[in-house]
Amino acid sequence: MSTTDTIDNPLLDCSGLPQFNRIRAPHIEPAVDELLNQAQTALEAALAESTPPRYEAVSAILDVANERLGRAWGAVNHLNAVADTPELRAAYNACLPKVTDFHTRMGADERLYAKYKAIAAAPQAQDLSPPRRAVLQHALRDFVLSGADLQGQAKQRFTTIQERLAAVSQKFSENVLDATDGFAHYATEAELSGVPDDVVQAARAAAQAEGRQGCKVTLHFPSYFPVMQYAHSRTLRETLYRAYSTRASEFGPAERDNTALMQELLELRQEEASLLGYANYAEVSLAPKMAQSPQQVLDFLRDLARRARPYAQRDMAELRDFAARELGLQDLQAWDQAYVSEKLKEARYAFSEQELKRYFTEDRVLNGLFKIIETVFEVSIHPDTAPVWNEHVRFFRVVRGGELIAQFYLDPYARSGKRPGAWMDDARGRWLRPEGHLQTPVAHLVCNFAAPLPGQPALLTHDDVITLFHEFGHGLHHMLTQVSDLGVAGISGVEWDAVELPSQFMENFCWEWEVLQHLTAHVDSGQALPRALYDKMIAAKNFQSGLQTLRQIEFALFDMRLHAEPGQASRVQAVIDEVRAEISVNPPPAFNRFQHAFSHIFAGGYSAGYYSYKWAEVLSADAWSAFEETEPLSVATGRRLRKEVFERGGSRPAIENFKAFRGREPSMDALLRHQGMAG
Repeated sequence: MSTTDTIDNPLLDCSGLPQFNRIRAPHIEPAVDELLNQAQTALEAALAESTPPRYEAVSAILDVANERLGRAWGAVNHLNAVADTPELRAAYNACLPKVTDFHTRMGADERLYAKYKAIAAAPQAQDLSPPRRAVLQHALRDFVLSGADLQGQAKQRFTTIQERLAAVSQKFSENVLDATDGFAHYATEAELSGVPDDVVQAARAAAQAEGRQGCKVTLHFPSYFPVMQYAHSRTLRETLYRAYSTRASEFGPAERDNTALMQELLELRQEEASLLGYANYAEVSLAPKMAQSPQQVLDFLRDLARRARPYAQRDMAELRDFAARELGLQDLQAWDQAYVSEKLKEARYAFSEQELKRYFTEDRVLNGLFKIIETVFEVSIHPDTAPVWNEHVRFFRVVRGGELIAQFYLDPYARSGKRPGAWMDDARGRWLRPEGHLQTPVAHLVCNFAAPLPGQPALLTHDDVITLFHEFGHGLHHMLTQVSDLGVAGISGVEWDAVELPSQFMENFCWEWEVLQHLTAHVDSGQALPRALYDKMIAAKNFQSGLQTLRQIEFALFDMRLHAEPGQASRVQAVIDEVRAEISVNPPPAFNRFQHAFSHIFAGGYSAGYYSYKWAEVLSADAWSAFEETEPLSVATGRRLRKEVFERGGSRPAIENFKAFRGREPSMDALLRHQGMAG
């Protein structure tokens, strides 16, 4: 690489925030190659006899180089998710094996493992702070899970498996994105009868932008779901449902079919587990989590299913009865369910999601959210400036006592080339750097809401609002940390099945009357949500909670069975069919290929970990009950939660954080009560 390339490459400038406006595909491979070389040089320096086996000495060499590589690769990974282009994808895929190989080799390097063991055995280890002791414990555990104890051919095979897993997971994710982007239905105005005006306007504008007649309906959620929820045309709903539920499967283009990729991922994970001496991959996945064994998770899920089943059966019976009696649908199908549910909700509670949406203007919701965070967590949030990857991205800083403690990007709207869903990711972590200065954390908060129509504010559904609060919970966990050691600051080092506690906790604010007064302003009148509509919304809060709970358990049980039972790689469809027969009160049609787009477990880090949503919901519901015992915006309770959970990060076990906040072990009672399934 030439000096000019280095100077001009924005990915090699780690002096401040990522230069997203300057990063282009040709920058990626030269920068990654340079940073990998630096990281490899640092690794050898850390291993040298001249580097003493002390935490500070190794960190000053190794962590600095690895963090620099991680920040640059994180920026590339982020752009791959939010601004995908053929050129960027090609550059990303060219570098993915190199980055994977480096981390795999380093994680399994017996020389580095020996150095860490020497650090742990040295007398100075007794003087390390609790966070640093946690970093060391996690590192020693992770060396074993990364194959550091393996020798010869076994170690070579382990490395090959990691590289292949990364490539196959990436291909799985690309197939889902391409299948989502690759479908469009150009509907007539008549076909969209019943669909809200703003959705129809957006669809019409999308078609016009392509010089097409009619209205462009896609599989992106802000387009897809309102049609499923409101369109009177059963034929249109069936067309979209079939397209959505068969994405990336054998029912579409062969090059996007994820069938073989799922089988290969499961086979590789089982082989990895065997190499490490575990009976199955679920045991590997649970090694750093709160749950003790696959059987404990299976028992937890089945116990929750048993409690929820009567409520789900009642929900389904009501839905079928209403469909037949009021809508003339004697044979309720999967593509009818969202539509009939919305009609039943409107009939029972006399309001619609669309009516509610008129009160949730984006700016009002954001201002209200910021006010809650400022009150409960004793910080202030201000607009800030930074280079961004899209004109709609905004940037903010978080301040306490006049000092900057964190910053975050907010990317709210769905668009082509952006991965579906919503997530929080870290752009950098909090770290008292070896050079002596404190690095503050920076977060990415990404959603896929419907973009505003020209001259109008963006309108959010109540579900959108809940999603926004959820992702901000993750963001606060990352940003409010007071731990200064990179490996356990913020969300780093937090057990995966506890990481949803802050996010699910934040969702509770979206149902509080006092809070909603500051979150709502009608798009036309500016009036806050009226009490009568709020009362209807609360009455409807647990509408079909039994069905929704069983649906999540179905996904979690499918995931755990795939990874806890060796030999299931060739039986993916059979396993999901068996799980549905056991759990579901309303199995989908035989052609449904949900698993082919289940990126959480095949491309998103939730393999043998999807149960953690429900596991953490027990924790978050119980945490919220502490605020119910005081008040929703209690500063004192918020301060205790912040200090014992949010600020602690992964520096001590999550169960200790919870007990320090709550004063006792967690209980399932609050979750069942909150979801109307108590008693």
